[in-house]
Amino acid sequence: MSAPAPVRESAGTADRSLTSAVQRVTAAPLGAYQSAVVRIGIAATCLLFLLRELPHRHELYGPDGPWSWDMARRLITNNDAFTVLMWSDSTIWFETVYALTLVSAALLMIGWRTRATSVLFMAGVLSLQNRSIFMGDGGDNVIHLMAVYLVLTRCAQVWSLDARRVSRDAARLAERGRPARDVAGPALWAVLGCFLLPATVMGGLGGTWWMPCLLWALWLGNGAWWVLSRYAPDRELRVLFDVLANLAHNAALLVIMAEVCLIYATAGWYKIQGSRWQDGTAIYYPLNLDYFAPWPELSGLIASSALAVMILTYVTVIVQVAFPFTLFNRRVKNVLLVVMIGEHAGIAVLLGLPFFSMAMIAADAVFLPTVFLVWLGRRVAQGRQRLFSRREGRLGLPRQRRESKDDEEATRGGGGGGHTLVG
Repeated sequence: MSAPAPVRESAGTADRSLTSAVQRVTAAPLGAYQSAVVRIGIAATCLLFLLRELPHRHELYGPDGPWSWDMARRLITNNDAFTVLMWSDSTIWFETVYALTLVSAALLMIGWRTRATSVLFMAGVLSLQNRSIFMGDGGDNVIHLMAVYLVLTRCAQVWSLDARRVSRDAARLAERGRPARDVAGPALWAVLGCFLLPATVMGGLGGTWWMPCLLWALWLGNGAWWVLSRYAPDRELRVLFDVLANLAHNAALLVIMAEVCLIYATAGWYKIQGSRWQDGTAIYYPLNLDYFAPWPELSGLIASSALAVMILTYVTVIVQVAFPFTLFNRRVKNVLLVVMIGEHAGIAVLLGLPFFSMAMIAADAVFLPTVFLVWLGRRVAQGRQRLFSRREGRLGLPRQRRESKDDEEATRGGGGGGHTLVG
């Protein structure tokens, strides 16, 4: 006996929906613009923080800090945390790690060899923060988490030097039938392997099992990826690597979204339980602390208005509690997202916490609409073109030379306003 027609139709619809969902999460990395903004924001936040603390680096993470190397070693022996700063108490080794973290943050921000630089960035962030865990705040925790998640994402699909290189290789392959010779990639892969092998043998990757497994999987996987892309780009195994990379990217992106929602949900529900948040006066107290008052006159002006304090207090709680529940309504979600970004901008100005605010805004960017990000990229690209054209005009270049440069830039960007921030 055959099934009734409505049952067969519903089963067919469910199968098609499932097939479409599987095709969507395996065929391409989702949220290319959102992951690029998270990459740029987190790397820029860490880079600016390390540059600002450059004169105080020894007190924060180095040999002159109150949390000495022996104290850190005893703690890490118990919690099995990963930090390469425990390999040696030498000042030269500390300066090397700090400099490499700075360089990796800058390279990750511009998107150069993102697979390798994201791993170096993660290792540097974990090493510095786990060396002196009591020196951080909420922003450091966000950078800590996002540094791990970014390793699994394909966050250089747009707005990166990697995207520009891929575009140039594709154009060269179409014109000459072969891509450009890649020297930097294999060299960087070999250098990282020379560090990874002795670190694993000597037990320098922490006491957890997931860190060495993750690093070796990334190192071996990227080596196999390069070989297949170079010598067998059309084979099924190469397609399988693409599918696995897309799955890892989409899963990591989902985890980032869940992490942001969890941060706001827990913060909001904990605030609800506080009496100061219930009576609408919680914002008043940090505004009157000298430590959180970079602009005392502005903080005093807001704290002097009971209505402003009450509104800011209640809006903060309402937005944080409600945000995870508004993800299924795009318009309401976008409104609350603007409010939260404005709230973090206010925290940066009023309370003097710019890096915490930058880290949270970068994490919030995972929910920004793609249409807005594409529009923003076009505006930045147009602004860059105008800036360069004005500089060339000031230099008094001949008209024919200026036109040739503009044509070359337009060709690299793909013609109209659709090219990305870096090309």
